[in-house]
Amino acid sequence: MMELFKNPIFIVASIAFWVNQYLEKSMGIFIPIYHAYGDDLMAMPVVFGICLQVMRWYHPLGSQLIFTPKQVVIALVYFSVVFEILLPLRSNTYTADPIDVLCYAFGTWVFLKFMNKPALQSKRSRAL
Repeated sequence: MMELFKNPIFIVASIAFWVNQYLEKSMGIFIPIYHAYGDDLMAMPVVFGICLQVMRWYHPLGSQLIFTPKQVVIALVYFSVVFEILLPLRSNTYTADPIDVLCYAFGTWVFLKFMNKPALQSKRSRAL
């Protein structure tokens, strides 16, 4: 029941995010273009992937649950407003960058196109 965590896009995005965080925070190594936009590209497939998997554990549809495009767009707008408008206004740690919103949007598209699918039925289990 952890099929989404086995998705190659989720795995690559998660590893890329964590490796970058390790390099920046622990080693002080910054890869310029990735530092600026890499985490933003990886964020939505990782966040949506985790949210969808958790929802599948608790929702009656289980592994057949998918997010509607409307739900995903609302989450995209929420992320964009929080990380690109509100947080930069309240903290010097965050910088508003419209290209980040494009990265979030591309990551959202990747999630919708390649990850937001019902899980395949096991060959052992038969549909009722």
